[in-house]
Amino acid sequence: MTILKHELKMNLKMLFIWTVCVGASCLGCILLFNGLKESMEEMASAYAEMGTFSTALGLDKMSVSTMEGFYATEVAIIFAIGGAMFAAMAGVIALSKEEEGHTAEFLYTLPLCRISIVFWKYLSVAVQIFLFNFGSFCLCAAGFALAGEAPSEKELLLFHGAQLLMHLEIGSVCFLISSLSKRKQTGAALGFVVLLYVVDLMCRIVPDIENLKYVTPYYFSNAADIFVKESIDGTMLGSAFCVTILAAALATVIYQKRDLS
Repeated sequence: MTILKHELKMNLKMLFIWTVCVGASCLGCILLFNGLKESMEEMASAYAEMGTFSTALGLDKMSVSTMEGFYATEVAIIFAIGGAMFAAMAGVIALSKEEEGHTAEFLYTLPLCRISIVFWKYLSVAVQIFLFNFGSFCLCAAGFALAGEAPSEKELLLFHGAQLLMHLEIGSVCFLISSLSKRKQTGAALGFVVLLYVVDLMCRIVPDIENLKYVTPYYFSNAADIFVKESIDGTMLGSAFCVTILAAALATVIYQKRDLS
């Protein structure tokens, strides 16, 4: 528990900055909707007929002239990418910072086994991701309240639930990377997030590589798909759970056996 409190305290500033920046960006975009609504109504049909661009962003499924469509195709992208970047950073620095900062000499002389340390470190990452999602969701909800208009409650909660799982999955994979590295691989983690998003776009555009949707968590957590289908693909949801658990377990096994410098 002491390690959990220490980790949360050390990362409080990063958590606050990312939550405010991403949440405030979403809130601001939501508040812009009423001012853009009339022009969006004129542009909605044009957006829907922009071929592969429309398909990639879900503009062929939803109209940006409605709050639901505007949120799903415009605002949700900010939340998804921003949240994934935060999760990746939180995960990738959790273990590697001890060796890079030369604090491993102190931490691993404490009467704690490595499994216990890894568990509390991973739990701190999961708590940070949950707090980020909760804080950002509250800012989005404030935006809807101020705008006087909101998407369907069921689909909105489904989307944010899927986003929480996606962020946990990415955070877990980056936690695994952290267990393998002696230095914080922040750049690699952020690049990994962008790559997953590009894969999501590509597999929506190119039918021959559609199976890559099982590789990227952006696919099952896509806002347009969730708002249109009113559900989440159960197979991909199960796959995301498995990847999250497997990554955390592998990180524990690998880090327990590693020679720490």
